Amino acid sequence: MAAALTIDDLKRQAKRRVPKMFFDYADSGSWTESTYRANESDFSRIKLRQRVLVDMTERSLAGTMIGEPVSMPVALAPTGMTGMQHADGEILAAEAAEAFGVPFTLSTMSICSIEDVALHTRRPFWFQLYVMKDRDFVYNLMDRAKAAKCSALVLTLDLQILGQRHKDLRNGLSAPPKFTPKHMWQMATRPQWCIGMANTHRRHFGNIVGHAKNVTDMSSLSAWTAEQFDAKLSWDDVAWIKDYWGGKLILKGVLDVEDARAAADSGADAIIVSNHGGRQLDGAPSSISMLPSIVEAVGDRMEVHIDGGIRSGQDVLRATALGAKGTYIGRPFLYGLGAGGRDGVTRALDIIAKELDISLALCGKRRLTDVDASILMGNPFRSGQQAENRP
Repeated sequence: MAAALTIDDLKRQAKRRVPKMFFDYADSGSWTESTYRANESDFSRIKLRQRVLVDMTERSLAGTMIGEPVSMPVALAPTGMTGMQHADGEILAAEAAEAFGVPFTLSTMSICSIEDVALHTRRPFWFQLYVMKDRDFVYNLMDRAKAAKCSALVLTLDLQILGQRHKDLRNGLSAPPKFTPKHMWQMATRPQWCIGMANTHRRHFGNIVGHAKNVTDMSSLSAWTAEQFDAKLSWDDVAWIKDYWGGKLILKGVLDVEDARAAADSGADAIIVSNHGGRQLDGAPSSISMLPSIVEAVGDRMEVHIDGGIRSGQDVLRATALGAKGTYIGRPFLYGLGAGGRDGVTRALDIIAKELDISLALCGKRRLTDVDASILMGNPFRSGQQAENRP
């Protein structure tokens, strides 16, 4: 792990260790992948102001996200099938996040269950909810998250219909993998991954199998998930979910100012500006390009967070300068997990924290909570308006 100096280094290591179908699941977008690429590349358009001869001692990255203290405003995003990147992946990632002092968000479509993660952690984690047509199952998921003392519910809004992801279709993605010659070859060439999987019983969707009606094996699961995502999901559903949950609510998948205003009207505690990592509507704008206008519209009413394209501490700094009160990493921690399990996730967080700390200092700031648009050389995503340049 010490040899990995960047998130790209971890990505290369993960590609060598994780079977192709699961690596591609993490490292892909929908259709032409134009939005997936833009999520990353648009960050480079934001230039930082280098400052000199300022006091750079006693720096701090600490802050809060939805009122919870964090060592830096970076949360591990909810990612499906995390436990297929590495055996017991959700547990290992949650342990790493807890030790680092940042939030971990468990996906509905995780391999390890809510109860698995709760058993291996002491700090409350967050739970991400997909709304299914089977409302009893949705209520049951929230009840289980409450029993696990999850401190926030992250409601995903942008997956009513699944975007077409060509790599997943070509790879015949499934969990556990099918025993076809192609899949068996992929696994045979990744012996460390196979050894890990052989030593765990967690190889299917732990939040669903045995909990949802008539889902007792993998043959019924694929049909169930295809039928159960609710295409009728509306703002009315946000209201009853918020009421039933009764705790902190974060809405994930907002990419439009009009939707952001509706989210603020719903009474949610925060929104996540996100295009699902470029895995839903290909051709949609990048998350970072939409952040400033959404912050301007609702930032005084609720916390605005961002997910999508963050690959470095500098990206976290840029997002913070544009008004984000929290950031999320999905692929970076998955690369770390695939490369080296819990140690790999810790390494991904270390890389981001170090880059963030050094960049903060070189921009002339000591506390991340003091960062605003003054550290930027203008804002490329707000036409005709420059950031105010002041020390």
